[in-house]
Amino acid sequence: MTDTSPPKIALVTGASRGLGAALAELLSETHHVVAVARTTGALEELDDRIQAKGGQATLAPMDITNADAMAHLCRSIYDRWGGIDLWAHTAVHAAPLSPASHMDPKDWEKSVAMNVTATGQLIPFITPLLGDAGRALFFDDPKAGEKFFGSYGATKAAQIALARSWQAETEKTGPRVHILAPKPMPTATRARFHPGEDRSGLADARDEARRLLGQVT
Repeated sequence: MTDTSPPKIALVTGASRGLGAALAELLSETHHVVAVARTTGALEELDDRIQAKGGQATLAPMDITNADAMAHLCRSIYDRWGGIDLWAHTAVHAAPLSPASHMDPKDWEKSVAMNVTATGQLIPFITPLLGDAGRALFFDDPKAGEKFFGSYGATKAAQIALARSWQAETEKTGPRVHILAPKPMPTATRARFHPGEDRSGLADARDEARRLLGQVT
């Protein structure tokens, strides 16, 4: 008998590399994945891997700081599927390490725009898509207050603070908001912060994706 039930939909913001790509690939086993990232080539490579496993994805090469583009995407998702079952938000700007007194203004602006402002815009956009039963996943990386992590630490902490407020507000009504703690992985973000690090002991992104999703499903 053919299964005619509608597909589960997962939206992954920051899906081109690292944990985001690993989550998108794993979620494609059970969901139709809407993969959002700025890098078209990396999204196409992700799509190839998803198709090779028999999954399906819709690629959305766009910048999450573009509020109009993201609003249009969310409207398109609603028109096509009526909503989503899961949102995994992994997009982040990792500004180079620097003393707080020497932060580059452009890096600070990018950090605020992507890590804070975009999150504050996306939550109202995506909440109606998730409904009462959907799940939203955020990924903590507590660097606030550490030396040289001014831009990243402050804005990542602000992002997670937004998520925690949303989590508290929706505890009884849904959607379910999860704030997860990934183990250190050999991602481009970590390489920027820890150049020359021995990466052999770091967690594989695919293994972490499976472990983290296991905590919420």
